[in-house]
Amino acid sequence: MGPVFDDRPSEPASGRWRVTRREALAAIGGATIASSIGTSRTATDPDRDAPVRVRVYPGAVPHQARLRYGLDALYRDWPVPLRDAVAAIESAFEQVLTYARDRTRLESLEISVERGRPIRIPPSATPLSADAVLPSLETLLERFRERLRNRDALTGGACHVFLPWSPLNFRVGYGGTLAPNSITGEGGAGDSGDAQTVANVGATEVWDSRAVTRNMAIHETIHTFLPNDIVAAVGDAYCDHELGTAVRTEEETLEISPMATAYAGPDRIGGGTRFHGTGCSDRDRFSRHDGNEGIENWTYTTELSDATCEGVTRFLERWSAP
Repeated sequence: MGPVFDDRPSEPASGRWRVTRREALAAIGGATIASSIGTSRTATDPDRDAPVRVRVYPGAVPHQARLRYGLDALYRDWPVPLRDAVAAIESAFEQVLTYARDRTRLESLEISVERGRPIRIPPSATPLSADAVLPSLETLLERFRERLRNRDALTGGACHVFLPWSPLNFRVGYGGTLAPNSITGEGGAGDSGDAQTVANVGATEVWDSRAVTRNMAIHETIHTFLPNDIVAAVGDAYCDHELGTAVRTEEETLEISPMATAYAGPDRIGGGTRFHGTGCSDRDRFSRHDGNEGIENWTYTTELSDATCEGVTRFLERWSAP
């Protein structure tokens, strides 16, 4: 039986499912993006003038998996799928800031998207536990945070994105983020308030496609920018997945935006992504959903919906307010 992938279910509240992602990245006004990708700046030497910082960390990719991307990938920390995931995240923030600038909002904001040093998370010290073989999303996020703490990387106002290669780990699925550390700025367990999220590139690459890899990298990162109250105020949605779109581009083709990825298709194997998401969603509340009837082809666009851009923009405006 195949894994069922994506975010963990939200917690119930008032008889309905409540999304656990709430607050996100610290910012001060603005609409320009400063990226460290392709430069000498890394997560260990950040530009501390950037008010919003996203740091992306590669996990260990097995040699047999690297071979499909060429011999030169054997000795790189960033094989092609991980590089494409980072580029997709960067593109998403460019889209948000372009959206805001076109509306004369956030006119001086800078966002830094940085490559962090590789994260290696060894098996659990308790070999008889389930977490020793297949760590849960909660366990993986805890270990990720521990590595960041040991590196003194929890500096406040940052979102840390981990890209593991775990195609068989159904407990992590496509990835996700969980309270209390899904909320940048509020702090968790007495720490700085940096948020962590996971985008399981191994799962999307093995079970789906590069297009899904890009979208899920965006999807899991943007979760940390969409607080519940703002999601509810944008399009009367109660779940941030519903800010996405599923647009019929041809009679049998549906094009899916990042926040709808893994949720726009029918709840069955092969309905859009190979495995359907297990988090919250209601197609009737999507920003746009043209229906699944007669759909044979599923395509994916990294273009954010206006509803997603509006939600992130509102959050950054609120955060930067005096």
